Amino acid sequence: MSQDSLEKGYANRIVSASGGDLQPGPHEDVQAKKAIANPAPLGLAAFALTTFVLSIINVGGLGIHEPNLVVALAFGYGGLVQLLAGMWEMAIGNTFGATALSSYGGFWLSFAIVFTPAFNIVESYTDKATGVSTFSNVFAIYLWGWFIFTTLLMLLTLRSTIAFASLFIVLDMAFLCLALAEQNAGAGNAATAGALAKAGGSFGLAAAFLAWYNMFAGIADKNNFWFAVPVSHLPWSEKAKAAKRH
Repeated sequence: MSQDSLEKGYANRIVSASGGDLQPGPHEDVQAKKAIANPAPLGLAAFALTTFVLSIINVGGLGIHEPNLVVALAFGYGGLVQLLAGMWEMAIGNTFGATALSSYGGFWLSFAIVFTPAFNIVESYTDKATGVSTFSNVFAIYLWGWFIFTTLLMLLTLRSTIAFASLFIVLDMAFLCLALAEQNAGAGNAATAGALAKAGGSFGLAAAFLAWYNMFAGIADKNNFWFAVPVSHLPWSEKAKAAKRH
């Protein structure tokens, strides 16, 4: 087989950026490999459901304000399952998907550890003599770190699809609002902290539904659904520019 034939065969396996594949740029088609199923929808689903529950709590839905319930999801689904999906992304050669899913799986596992009483993390920041807690301050640092990480990932999605980029933009805003909420709580600004926490919860809900949308786009095809799920590409993406040339 000639070099030209080999290159043409490889080119035929390249597909456009896709949120359903957690690929921010042109990439080799997973289905063409026939070696492993696309793990991105599983990771997106695990992220979406866990984020949805925590965000409902952050906005004070049904009068619930404590994150106890989400700990179980953070360990089992958002944490373990998403981490596994990230490892499978690594197996198919998707560096972005492996980094994102594994990291957010680690986020949920660490979140669960923080709020598990047996680890005594929250209580350790309470002064036994005065009863004053500095936990909000240190938790703000934790959230600022995730805001920075998410910003870097978000920048890598800005040449992909609207749904894919939007997921990381609103997730970034969620981390920003929640970090500011904890910082204000630590400074004693309870009203501002509450408003920012609700804003963070609202952005979190948007992120959850966008993650579900990308998940659905990654699973739906002509074999199980009536039509392809719309995943409009951003005007400056490779796909959009190619469409303009034709």
